[in-house]
Amino acid sequence: MLHRLGLNESPYPPLPSVRKAMRRAVAEAHRYPQFYPDDLTKRIAAWCQVPPDHVVVGNGSVGVALQLLRTVVERGDAMAYAWRTFDAYPLLADMVGARPVPVPLSPEGHQDLGALLAVLDHRTRVVVLCSPHNPTGSLVTADALSAFLHQVPRHVTVLLDEAYVEFARGTGLPDTSALLGAHPNLLVLRTFSKAYGLAALRVGYGLGDSGLVARIRRNQLPFGINAVAAAAVKASLRAGSELRSRVDTVVAERERLRHELLGLGWHVRPGHANSVWLAAPDPIDEGAAALTDAGVQARHYPGEGIRLTVGSREANDTVLAALAGVG
Repeated sequence: MLHRLGLNESPYPPLPSVRKAMRRAVAEAHRYPQFYPDDLTKRIAAWCQVPPDHVVVGNGSVGVALQLLRTVVERGDAMAYAWRTFDAYPLLADMVGARPVPVPLSPEGHQDLGALLAVLDHRTRVVVLCSPHNPTGSLVTADALSAFLHQVPRHVTVLLDEAYVEFARGTGLPDTSALLGAHPNLLVLRTFSKAYGLAALRVGYGLGDSGLVARIRRNQLPFGINAVAAAAVKASLRAGSELRSRVDTVVAERERLRHELLGLGWHVRPGHANSVWLAAPDPIDEGAAALTDAGVQARHYPGEGIRLTVGSREANDTVLAALAGVG
């Protein structure tokens, strides 16, 4: 059996109530969706307890990120981000003609906020933070984020990618919604791909100042959110308690997986996403080979680390058995 643990997907299919809503929408597939996703935007805004003009919806969070870059970046401008991170960011920079400025992670796998601030100059238009971080799962704490935002020049837009925020636990979590009013150059990215298990339907959204959001919406693709995806998101928002229970299960499995890997001799730091990060100097290349032999697809960065999505209990047990003889 193949265990697909390489893309940080949910191990669960959409809930029955969500699938029912999707089937109803499929029956109307001969009709166009809304020109712009106004109804969905209002629903997400009410759920986030913000005005609708503070929300922009796009084709996954990566689609919203591209809309932002097309809004604020001119060819030759700089875009800074920690590296390693989500593989799409350098690709997006290339798509809009931005000059990528990668900043190395700290040895502990954290984004180096001081180093990111140091590279910002008059040509920088965007700086990306990812919290919880992909792929390490590390977190930018509330105090660190607040201090960072106060030091970023106003001509630089801060793109805060919170694709995994539903999996974060513990103290020190930022209240990013509260920061939006004080920082009109902040856009917070969220997605329905991860915790909500709708990765194939491609719906994400951004939260930001109304002025920034209005500018981003000018780059919104007409008919860009299909009706089946919109119906699935609306049904998911109505099923909040069921989805929270699923997320809690993933978090519990993440902690079990980390604890068992520690017992096998792997040095696994605490993480806040739906994955665990195995880093060099542990034998990650040998571990990747053992996982492949066991039928496990993982995200392997040769010489750097392995990002393992938290899967079903069976998949996680397969991971532990494969890595037992390596660590």
